[in-house]
Amino acid sequence: MFNRKWIDFGVPLLLAYSVIPLVFILFSDFLLKASFGGYVYIFIALGFLSKLSDPKKNEFLKSLFTPPNYRLLRVIENLLGSLPFVGFLIYKHQHLNALGLVLLAIFMALFSFNSNVNFTTPTPFGKRPFEFTVGFRKTFLLFPITYFLTYKSISVNNLNLGFFSMVGIALICLFYYSKPEKTYFVWNFSLSPKNFLFEKIKTCCVNFSLLSVPIAIGLSIFFPKEVLSIAVLFLFCNVYMAIIVLAKYAAYPNEINFPQFIWILFSFLFPPIVIGLIPFFYSQSIKKTNLFLDD
Repeated sequence: MFNRKWIDFGVPLLLAYSVIPLVFILFSDFLLKASFGGYVYIFIALGFLSKLSDPKKNEFLKSLFTPPNYRLLRVIENLLGSLPFVGFLIYKHQHLNALGLVLLAIFMALFSFNSNVNFTTPTPFGKRPFEFTVGFRKTFLLFPITYFLTYKSISVNNLNLGFFSMVGIALICLFYYSKPEKTYFVWNFSLSPKNFLFEKIKTCCVNFSLLSVPIAIGLSIFFPKEVLSIAVLFLFCNVYMAIIVLAKYAAYPNEINFPQFIWILFSFLFPPIVIGLIPFFYSQSIKKTNLFLDD
């Protein structure tokens, strides 16, 4: 499944298996040099492990294995998934963080949603913006961690850690737009392509703001001299919310492809490129959605 995903993404397997370990090592080494890097590293690892806690996948596993074997399988699965992160933490002599990650990985393996219980995780969003509603319910355990990072930022007087917590919220939300919906749900808007994209971008930015404004307010109160920097970062994150929406519909009805991903990644390293990226994705989105919407 992993191989097919990369092939569908347009990346040769040899390139994927050569570049991914190198990028992981370089990124891990860079991140763990920071004073708050251990917290961020664990947060990223848990985000990766959350993909293994998909309720539908786990319901399928429960149908194949007895409860003891299922729990054992999930623990092994999470431990294997966390192994590269744990190994690098040990290499960097951060044994306490490594132990904490192992314990959290085991806890996440034992935690699952019970599909027989008629309970729906409440969200601060309406029913129409399904990306945030569905995405939030799958990743809600990550949000207490990001808010905890904000608290640590304030308690240790480290604004950069607070900045990462806001960026962390943005990265989580960006992944909500990785999967395209069925064409019926686009057609159902009964809007022109221009108005459709405007509504989707507005909904995305409003919902992101609901999640990130508490962080921005908290940082502004305790770092009053950095209010302008906080506001710029908040605006920067909203710009990328708009870009990911446009990128999604520029590839619609397919998933975001590898060239788009590279352009978005490159824009992180060289932000001025968004000046050209936004109109490019916008024009492509208009063409793709015009097939399903009326002018």
